Amino acid sequence: MKLHFLGAAESVTGSCYVLETANSRVMIDCGMYQERDLQGRNWEPIPIAASSIDVLLLTHAHLDHSGLLPKLMKEGFKGEIYCTAATAEIAEIILMDSAKIQKEDVRKKIKRHRRQKRKSPRPPAPLYEMEDVTACKKAFRTVKYDEPVTVAEGVEARFHDAGHILGSSMLELSCKDTDGPRRVVFSGDIGHLDVPLLKNPTLLTAADVVVMESTYGDRTHESNDDVDERFAAFVNETVAAGGNLIIPSFAVERTQELLYHIGKLRMDRRIPSIMVFVDSPMAIRVTEVFRHHPELFDKETQEMLEQGTHPCDFPGLTMSRTVAQSKAINLIRGSAIVIAGSGMCTGGRVKHHLKNNLDREESTLLFVGYQAHGTLGRHILEKPEEVRIFGEQYPVRLRIEKLNGMSGHADRDGLMRWLSAFEAAPQHLFLTHGEKSVSHKLSKHIDSELGLHAAVPAYLSEADI
Repeated sequence: MKLHFLGAAESVTGSCYVLETANSRVMIDCGMYQERDLQGRNWEPIPIAASSIDVLLLTHAHLDHSGLLPKLMKEGFKGEIYCTAATAEIAEIILMDSAKIQKEDVRKKIKRHRRQKRKSPRPPAPLYEMEDVTACKKAFRTVKYDEPVTVAEGVEARFHDAGHILGSSMLELSCKDTDGPRRVVFSGDIGHLDVPLLKNPTLLTAADVVVMESTYGDRTHESNDDVDERFAAFVNETVAAGGNLIIPSFAVERTQELLYHIGKLRMDRRIPSIMVFVDSPMAIRVTEVFRHHPELFDKETQEMLEQGTHPCDFPGLTMSRTVAQSKAINLIRGSAIVIAGSGMCTGGRVKHHLKNNLDREESTLLFVGYQAHGTLGRHILEKPEEVRIFGEQYPVRLRIEKLNGMSGHADRDGLMRWLSAFEAAPQHLFLTHGEKSVSHKLSKHIDSELGLHAAVPAYLSEADI
């Protein structure tokens, strides 16, 4: 039995693995690379022939886990894609948006390169078209948490709640092979404890092989109480200065969590009742998916719903669906909270709001999620004097802040808690989905605390398990 590391190996994005048994090839995730230095990999053929993959298991809908699924279909994948119902709904939204953005980006780049008389380093075409997304939709097969399902010859899968985003999963695969049975666990993205809306991540107790994420493996998060206090301070200070609070936010989970916090702070009168805009058509559609799946909420949120209060709604909230509505936000006099995609500032409407606020000292740019190395968000977080947006340079004068406690990922303590739940040490432990230095720091910490060897596999490496 072999395990191929085709993505998120010594990097955060591009999650993709293939588990190869004597009778089948099972792919886990097929994510897009978002780090600028690694984006060229998105245009390379899938490292293992798409036509040779029997089935794909999708842990969750984030672009760095699902973003190349249509490309996989385009390259010849004919199998089924197993995931939870919420993941299937959200993935369809995200992938349709991705195809639309790619098409528009290609149009703009061709126009810009003609004007600047320079050649693009990549093919002047999107990675995939809308019909490829439609093919994905037809391939989705939905499963329920904790129920076993045979996904390939000799491979049975169980999806467990990962507590990361709505519908997110960690995978437990029971495999029969010529070398004997193996239980292989893929953590997916492990959620942070006690975050609003979602249940806590599942603790698994037995595995022969574990592939675990390591995004925040070198740090601990702020407590939830600190999040409310600091967030309220950022709002109040920005309002006092007369600026806007611009929040680049992931359309899935982070936007809905932000709405929960804002509604709670307004109800407690800890922030003023200023205008709040969700300027992301995708986030708006995803918020509707949240309404479809109340069974996935935690106990506190269930009680709110029973009392007639929805956690993602409050007076003064405006959903900006059209381009005209988005542009109108910049005409408002006074302060506003603008939540816009994308979360790492790699595309979407947030770039327009950045363009209009970067040189305003009274405004605040608040990051509430992980900023991968090489992304525009990470570059701005390092507080440069100027940044390039839409091919033009803009001075950076606004206030730049980060709120770590809202992460959808477990911190080092959460990862250790999850790993310590295994009653017997796994024979193989691999750390992925983290920056190289972070994964290696976590590996040393695991060795020191638990006496386990945690390997950090390289891109395109394989392991006999």
